[in-house]
Amino acid sequence: MIRLVVGLGNPGKEYERTRHNAGFWLVERFSMGNGVVLRKDPKFKALVGRHEKSGAWMLLPQTFMNLSGQPVQMLAGFFKIKPEEILVVHDELDFPAGVAKLKQGGGIAGHNGLKDISQRLATHDYWRLRLGVGKPPAGREGADYVLEKPPAEERAAIDAAIEKAVVVLPQMLEGDMQSAMHKLHTEEKKPPEAKAEPMAAKAEPTAPEQKGFLGGLIGRKK
Repeated sequence: MIRLVVGLGNPGKEYERTRHNAGFWLVERFSMGNGVVLRKDPKFKALVGRHEKSGAWMLLPQTFMNLSGQPVQMLAGFFKIKPEEILVVHDELDFPAGVAKLKQGGGIAGHNGLKDISQRLATHDYWRLRLGVGKPPAGREGADYVLEKPPAEERAAIDAAIEKAVVVLPQMLEGDMQSAMHKLHTEEKKPPEAKAEPMAAKAEPTAPEQKGFLGGLIGRKK
């Protein structure tokens, strides 16, 4: 069972549309669609809300990304939430935009938010919901790339992945991670293309009107 969902991002207007805030986007969308009110809680240095149906806490750290572990550690400690009951939603450079994947534990791949959370929880064994934002172009630093706004087409792909993840998030909250993983990782099959209708057979030309004596008899009124 997941008791705490953490969306990673940076606070402030200048960052709200950048790739690094993909975790914020998902938690905000789920909260808006499920009646969760996110309120600023100075005690936890975060926006905090509760999903009534599952009892899970929603958390958006209001520290900067490299200090994301502070609010996570404080709220998890206060409510006695174990690392394996925590789901962290974050941007992922290793996946193209439009991909969302779920896993437990593993490396942090240089992500500063995950690095701080792992250090403060003293473990990597929390769950991660990874939202692909694509690799930076050759010669570009990842740190700069994630702080840029994605172009419209890329943002639409990220939003589609978020929507798919939001649909299966209730299963994660219930602890059915395998089913959620299967639905999230399975690509939807495109419907088969409709076969072209066979061309209608051309109508046979009608026999020419009979002329002459026989034609005259047939066409003559009685």
